[in-house]
Amino acid sequence: MGGSLVVVEDGFPPEHLLNQGTSYTYDDIIFLPGYIDFPAESVDLTTNLTRNITLATPCVSSPMDTVTESSMAAAMAALGGMGIIHYNNLPTEQATLVSHAKSLRFGFVSDPLCLSPSETVSDASAALASSSSSSCILVTKSGTTKSKLMGIVTERDLFAAPHRETRLSDIMTRDPISIPAETSFEQAAISLIAKKLKYLPLLSEDGLVVELLSRDSVKRRRELPVSVARPSIGADGKFLVGAAIGTRESDKERLEHLVKAGINVIVLDSSQGDSLYQKEMIQYVKRTYPELDVIAGNVVTSYQAQNLINAGADALRVGMGSGSICTTQEVCAVGRAQ
Repeated sequence: MGGSLVVVEDGFPPEHLLNQGTSYTYDDIIFLPGYIDFPAESVDLTTNLTRNITLATPCVSSPMDTVTESSMAAAMAALGGMGIIHYNNLPTEQATLVSHAKSLRFGFVSDPLCLSPSETVSDASAALASSSSSSCILVTKSGTTKSKLMGIVTERDLFAAPHRETRLSDIMTRDPISIPAETSFEQAAISLIAKKLKYLPLLSEDGLVVELLSRDSVKRRRELPVSVARPSIGADGKFLVGAAIGTRESDKERLEHLVKAGINVIVLDSSQGDSLYQKEMIQYVKRTYPELDVIAGNVVTSYQAQNLINAGADALRVGMGSGSICTTQEVCAVGRAQ
């Protein structure tokens, strides 16, 4: 066979599709497959969320009370994304959610299952059965975290107990190996593996339970793709966490609480962001907290986007009425296909 290779063009380049003045929904278009000349682990999805914040995983959870609170925000940051905590609450409550999310650490159990020495095998079995995240029990003086560690009980200890009413103090492993609470995940994992442990408590200077590291957590972390194994961590060494506010005068007080809680980015939550109120709030935030990034919106036109960029926005939320449960287009008769 001879002759030169014939290049067959198929489909349309994005410049052609998106410059025709036609709006498309996600169901209107689809990517055509291409030739793969790279391994999956070389894929890098690192993306700028704002001018100053970069995410390894370009995923952000919504500021809705049924979507993002402290546990979701921490989970998103642990996987390289970010969670935006909702503001359907009091300012102090929202700030508490932010503080709690930022206090959690990737790979560690922040609220390990704890019981007191006087509780029984029966109590421990019931507690383990109702827990979805624990297979061991830390025995502490008061039966709670932030209490002095007395011992540790595993499922094997419970199985070997002679009676259901046997006290945990009679079967627990006393004075288990532990490490300081400030230890990094990497160093804690090295200690756990070197000492051939299944569970490793992290204690404060005065011996109080703070966190727990398990062999399963280390294994899961190792199995994550390289890109996903890069959590979203700020300069303070804590998870990156965002929060939403409105544009009312009272939201300035809410913002103050959030800044004190260590918030990393603010989202001005509005279905139609191109307004005098949002412009004034952007300018207030940038004037009062110049180091804090602001995500403004929502917008769907170039004109709207330019207005908010000129006001000082560090990023934009794009879309109006495109969500599966959003009613903006039906109620207000405005919007645009995403």
